[in-house]
Amino acid sequence: MPRPTPAQITYGSATVVFSTLAMLLLSQTSSGFGIAVIAVASLALGLFVAVAFTVPRAGSRRPRVPRQRTPMPAERRIGEHSLHG
Repeated sequence: MPRPTPAQITYGSATVVFSTLAMLLLSQTSSGFGIAVIAVASLALGLFVAVAFTVPRAGSRRPRVPRQRTPMPAERRIGEHSLHG
């Protein structure tokens, strides 16, 4: 498994922090079980964001496939000079 990039770590951590705060504020829970459920849900969401957020690296672009050149029609080739004599 490849190592996560700094951007993935940053986005995942920010997602965990902000989603935890948002869910705690919106649910207004005070029980330990509710806080644990919110913490686990936030960690899962942060992991999903970190894995889903992939930055294309400079060297990982798809190689370009050269286009196949169509042959020139015979009527255009007749007037051209040949190097073979």
